[in-house]
Amino acid sequence: MSNPLDIAYTHWGAPLPDWIEALAKACGETSQNKVAARLDRSPALVSNVLRNRYTGSMQAVEELVRGHLLSETVNCPSLGVLPLHECHDWRVKARSFQNTNSLRVRMYRACQMCPRFARPDHAPKKGATDV
Repeated sequence: MSNPLDIAYTHWGAPLPDWIEALAKACGETSQNKVAARLDRSPALVSNVLRNRYTGSMQAVEELVRGHLLSETVNCPSLGVLPLHECHDWRVKARSFQNTNSLRVRMYRACQMCPRFARPDHAPKKGATDV
């Protein structure tokens, strides 16, 4: 059985995107199941991403990996500095208005005005599922 880094190189080629390399290394250090749990996603998603076969939003997976594994942050106009994956989660929630609590309403409004929310590369592709 190949290690995750070898799998990634086989399916992505060299040089690997930095976030794919980080995902593969994390899987090699622990396990694919543990990394999937850390990302709050399925092991199948991680496997498909490493094999460059994932049909959903690769941009969304990249943000999860960058936030969880690479500790990248973004400066949110409403909440200040927060991990990239949390920004992604708020943008997903902001696609529809729900007044379940005041923070959700506040973030809906903030995300609607944020340039990260409006960028075309953050919108889900037609027919693709977002993570």
